[in-house]
Amino acid sequence: MAGIPYREKMGEPSTYGLGGDDDEDEEDEVDEASYKHAKDAVLFAIDVSKSMLTKPAEGDAKKPDTLLSPTVAALKCAYALMQQRIISNPNDMMGVLLFGTEKSKFQEGDQGTGRAGLQYPHCYLLTDLDVPAAAGVKQLRSMVEDEEEAADLLVAGDEEVSMANVLFCANQIFTTRAANFSSRRLFLVTDNDYPHASNRDARNSAAVRAKDLYDLGVTIELFPISHPDRGYTFDRSKFYNDIVYSATPSDPDAPAPLTTDIKAASSTAKDGISLLQSLLSSVQSRAPPRRAMFSGMPFEIGPGFKISVKGFILIKRQEPKRTSYIYLPPDSEKPQIVTGLGQLIADDTARSVEKTEVRRAYKFGGETVSFSEEELAKVKNFGDPVIRIIGFKPMSMLPIWAQLHQNYFIYPSEEDFVGSSRVFSALHQKLLKDQKMAVAWFIARRNAKPVLAALLPGREQRNDEGEQLMPPGIWVKQLPFADDIREPPETEIVKSPDSLTDAMRTIVQQLQLPKAIYDPYKYSNPSLQWFYRILQALALEEDLPDKAEDKTLPRHKQIHKRAGQYVIEWGQILDEQYRLWQQSNDRKPKSITIGSAAKRSAPDAGAAKKIKAEYGDAGITDAEMRGAFAKDAVKKFTVAQLKEWMGGKGVGKGLTKKADLVEAVNGFFETKMETG
Repeated sequence: MAGIPYREKMGEPSTYGLGGDDDEDEEDEVDEASYKHAKDAVLFAIDVSKSMLTKPAEGDAKKPDTLLSPTVAALKCAYALMQQRIISNPNDMMGVLLFGTEKSKFQEGDQGTGRAGLQYPHCYLLTDLDVPAAAGVKQLRSMVEDEEEAADLLVAGDEEVSMANVLFCANQIFTTRAANFSSRRLFLVTDNDYPHASNRDARNSAAVRAKDLYDLGVTIELFPISHPDRGYTFDRSKFYNDIVYSATPSDPDAPAPLTTDIKAASSTAKDGISLLQSLLSSVQSRAPPRRAMFSGMPFEIGPGFKISVKGFILIKRQEPKRTSYIYLPPDSEKPQIVTGLGQLIADDTARSVEKTEVRRAYKFGGETVSFSEEELAKVKNFGDPVIRIIGFKPMSMLPIWAQLHQNYFIYPSEEDFVGSSRVFSALHQKLLKDQKMAVAWFIARRNAKPVLAALLPGREQRNDEGEQLMPPGIWVKQLPFADDIREPPETEIVKSPDSLTDAMRTIVQQLQLPKAIYDPYKYSNPSLQWFYRILQALALEEDLPDKAEDKTLPRHKQIHKRAGQYVIEWGQILDEQYRLWQQSNDRKPKSITIGSAAKRSAPDAGAAKKIKAEYGDAGITDAEMRGAFAKDAVKKFTVAQLKEWMGGKGVGKGLTKKADLVEAVNGFFETKMETG
């Protein structure tokens, strides 16, 4: 789940005086809270025919999910998705429309005006399309958990429902409830592959309504269901090929929807996968379109040769985020949302300071240099946003540790330059073929710092069902500068002998994951899930859970069964090889004794004696201090030594803290002395 994005900027608490001084030197960061996708409106349209209400003949009594009818499984799928969206994407809309029911409900009548409600025959709007709230989730939960309530509503009608009416009803819902949403999708769950088999006009009318939805910007996603135990396989070519469009009307350039048709889910559980699990997997594969972090970015492949691309963040660390601050008034138990206001206060007079009076300043050479907003804008301006290729290198030259920030995924866009997709595809295929990467000058947005980036081609990835896991494209990986690279600590490397390596290889082979592939979607972040579970329990007035479900915990019994004996043998080989290594290197294990506090402080006393012996009683000379400054080792001197040396130079008067003394010494050498 993605983190909860903050509310509008005007309601965001101020950070003045909250320790944000370190960020003033950085460029304005882009808000990546809603990086995952754009605002999305999803309407479930679930068939309630007699075949959809029939439970499977074969099922496992120990697994209740295998005994669900397709309609109830689809409702549980909608309930699970609503639980997820109410926390991860609180601005998204969801609704559930049942069709084929005996009862009908769309718009309630207004008793005040006497206006009758609008109805569509055999269409029942269970939950209207809206931002999920606690009341809507409770209603849907009672439907999937209370069999009596479900039995009263889930009754198939005697007449066949008109698919044209179902699609027009969905059209009305999207038009009135989510008119301005960039992503609007209709999830159609049914097992009837040939409605209106004997009525061609009804089929043509449904096709017209489907075209109206497409023109409106609504994507129809079909989730078909087959019944192998009854000898029935869903065939979309009979009717739904004229209803479901493969392209996404809102954003044809977005990489997310490029997937194949969803395979029909089986109502039986012979393969060990329940219908509910299959539906949940299919719904998750139909993720909403990604939100572009930048659009229409010029991609300069050569002098005067440009195309345009969009940039996305496909992978990012997810953390729980609050939507706003709240407080509990003393006279009420209902939490109130706090509106944050920021105010600058002068440190000496405590008067309010206007933003026009504030200037940014930087310390340089012991002096303060201030800049106006115009001067600061010129200093930060390195040109317009661009991705400019400056050369090519073999991919083998890129070390694995060269990682600073999250990577962008770029995809061609035809917005500014027609033919961008062809050029982008040719470059992508050439880089893949030659195993090359492009080195580029990259400015992500206005006033952003320019960076050098590696453009890495990415292959398309699909699962066994043919669903696209990762689209083909190019990854933009920011490369570190020399100042960003730290020297690794000095360590003594002892190479493992071949016998020890071979023994460990056997253990690793016994503990491999299925198909030797790690699938992160199978392992949710336990801390995040615990946070969301507590939040859900409080919002829906449920009992608080006792403990979190952690799928990352090792299965100790299974590990011991598979590799326990091999681990014991490896430990014996390790002890033997360690003794041989000690004998060959003339080393003995260091004895560690835990004594009193006075004994533990002995190394510090020894270090003090070493420093005193090194520099003697005559104090520190200028050459010694200059050498320490060049090695960034001024802080190793004591406070008394620093004060004595600075007293002879006439600087640092009144300073008592070591950090201030070290800063004063560094400033002295930066401005007055040569370090060469």
